[in-house]
Amino acid sequence: MNYQETCEYLYHQMPMFERQGASGYKEGLSNTMALDEHFGHPHQQYGAIHVGGTNGKGSVSHTLAAFLQECGYRVGLYTSPHLVDFRERIRVNGEKIPEDYVVRFVEKEKGFFEPLHPSFFEVTTALAFKYFADKKIDIAVVEVGLGGRLDCTNIITPLVSVITNISFDHTQFLGDTLAKIASEKAGIIKKGVPVVIGESHEETRPVFEEKAKETESNIIFADDEPEILQATPLSSGKMHYATRHWGELEGELGGIYQEKNLNTVFAVLKVLSDKGYLSAHTTPDSQNQFKKELINALANISKMTGLTGRWQVVNSSPLTICDTGHNVGGWIYLSQQIAQVECDKRHIVFGMVDDKDIHQVMDLLPKDAAYYFTQAATKRAINANVVKTIAAQHGIYGECYTTVIEAYRAAQEAASMRDFIFIGGSSYLVGDFLKNCI
Repeated sequence: MNYQETCEYLYHQMPMFERQGASGYKEGLSNTMALDEHFGHPHQQYGAIHVGGTNGKGSVSHTLAAFLQECGYRVGLYTSPHLVDFRERIRVNGEKIPEDYVVRFVEKEKGFFEPLHPSFFEVTTALAFKYFADKKIDIAVVEVGLGGRLDCTNIITPLVSVITNISFDHTQFLGDTLAKIASEKAGIIKKGVPVVIGESHEETRPVFEEKAKETESNIIFADDEPEILQATPLSSGKMHYATRHWGELEGELGGIYQEKNLNTVFAVLKVLSDKGYLSAHTTPDSQNQFKKELINALANISKMTGLTGRWQVVNSSPLTICDTGHNVGGWIYLSQQIAQVECDKRHIVFGMVDDKDIHQVMDLLPKDAAYYFTQAATKRAINANVVKTIAAQHGIYGECYTTVIEAYRAAQEAASMRDFIFIGGSSYLVGDFLKNCI
């Protein structure tokens, strides 16, 4: 098999939640444990940071990876889903896993894993952990796939566990209350391992506190004493931050939600510093070095790690931005920022997948924008005509387009240079956009 054939094999021969939804989700760790034993427990050969939560996992993971790279570490980064190429999921110091490594892994090992009938994510996780060991990394930043307690990344014992926030998503698997969802996410907290909670809530805080007490883990709530004092979006699409200890900083990643993510990152860096992974901050020289590393990492996250799709500016005239925010928690922030963009008219290319609360998201969308309803090339996408019908129930109107390309081209043709085009609603829709329109 060549690389493309190997990817098709992975996508279509194994249950894959991202394409199939609930039928592609496999609960439990038995296959993961079998794969891990087969490969000699590769995740035990390096340190790790485990990042869970509902929203912000990707941004927090990539920001941590960039900073650790800036500090001189050899860093593995495992995230999901990919937007354009499967290899985006598995990187070492920003470089995607080579195509030939993926091909060789599948050809050599499928005789072992096929009888297990593993999911796509189980095989991909085993591939990532083995690749990181082969590349002799120092530390891996590992993003949870779905949930936490039963996620196949949960075999690792990290240096620090991170839970960014809790909101309603994947309720068919994780529960229909914030407390139930938090309980599943809290499953990544390990005995004696410190845990950072990015955002707390009156329903979720007691869940995390109880779990941390049970595991004898030091728990840090990043929003109890936030490092970020003020966050201001810039016309360039970047963010300006005033911080408690590090002065004025500029972040390459736009999106007002990045303030919460960066607060979480700072709390994690404090834990890593206490563990001796970062330069001490007890002298002026070490503090200056730390700030220099911060400045460089925050300014170059995308270049250093390959991150895309987070309030990503793809054109300046007209201003065109895409974002992978895909649930109510994400759209609470996106709707605010879209409203803040100075422009003559807003054009929104929009679509969602079938396990999200589209009605609550619709309540957050601006009513005065021109809409271009479409669907991503995945079976989970809601048909554009259905999206249009639901939108009309919420006082939102637009036209339907069969593909993201057609919807985007229509928005381009209708928009003046002083208008604003936004593409989003689903990670898969943004992936189609980046693959076919940029």
